[in-house]
This record gives sequence, structure tokens and C-alpha cells, in this order.
Amino acid sequence: MTRPEIETARLRLRGWRPEDHAPFAALCADPDVMRHIGSGATRSPEEAARAIRSFERGWSTRGYGLFAVADKRSGGLIGFAGLSSPQFLPEILPSVEIGWRFAKASWGRGYATEAASAALAFGVTDLSMTDLVSICQTGNAASERIMQKLGMRLDRRTIDPSCGRAVTVYRLPRPERP
Repeated sequence: MTRPEIETARLRLRGWRPEDHAPFAALCADPDVMRHIGSGATRSPEEAARAIRSFERGWSTRGYGLFAVADKRSGGLIGFAGLSSPQFLPEILPSVEIGWRFAKASWGRGYATEAASAALAFGVTDLSMTDLVSICQTGNAASERIMQKLGMRLDRRTIDPSCGRAVTVYRLPRPERP
């Protein structure tokens, strides 16, 4: 499957480009952005580049993955959103996770909800996915609000074994069978 490019009113969800590396590294080096990700540690530019390579491998191996998200007006990278396999939380597999991460300068503008909604529609409509979740660290109220806006419902609270931190899992209700 060729990776799609998705346009929303304000955003372009697309493949990763070389010019995305520096802004993504800056995003991953921001302690405010990273405080609810894994252990909360910031990432080096090398770790950010490895993450992008991992995102790209997801597309190659699974046919879905995390899109680079660019502001249509400026063309610049403001974060990512998309679908991934939450290997760090084996108890919910084989669910597919809808995830996002955005630069602090873009917070509070509805970009994460807009991008996550587009990723959700891609998963459900284009890939016929029915087992979709979203995961955030407990206390990340902004992400929980986005999950609720996506129509997801609280599934469970558990511990992320990769870092020992409490996480909250939301799940998209499965369609009723006739």
C-alpha cells in the first residue's frame, strides 16, 4: 500500500522528509512536550532521528504508521499523528493505537484533535480497523479530552511496564453487529 497523504482544513498528514528532522528533534528536546511520554525524559537529536526511522519502518511492515503533521499555511512540521502498534503495553495487543505529539507552540489550537480525527478516519475507513485505542499517562488531561472528542471511552488504567508510570487507555467502541 502506498502511504496516503491526508489533508484537513489546516493540516497536511504526510510522509517524513529530511527537513523534518531538526524540528522533530527540537520537539523531542522540550521537557514540557516530553513530560507525559515514557519516563518523561527528553530525547537527543540522534534518538529523534531513530524514532523517525522507526515510524517509517512501521509503514513498510504494517501498512500504517505515524504521519508527519505539517501546518498547511507554513508547510512546517508541528508534530506527528497516526496509527501504531503499542508494543510497550502487551496487555492491550493486538489493538492499534491512535497517537500524537505536537510542538508546544501549536498546543491549544485543536491541531491534535484535527490530526487524530483524520488518522482515526483513515484507520476505520481505509484500513477497516475495529480495535482502536489511545493511551496517555494518567494526569494528561489534554490528551484525555482529545480521546473523548474522538468518541473513545475509558477502557482501563494500568501501568506502562516500559517505564513504571500509570497510564489510561481509551478504546473506540466497536460497531454493533446487526
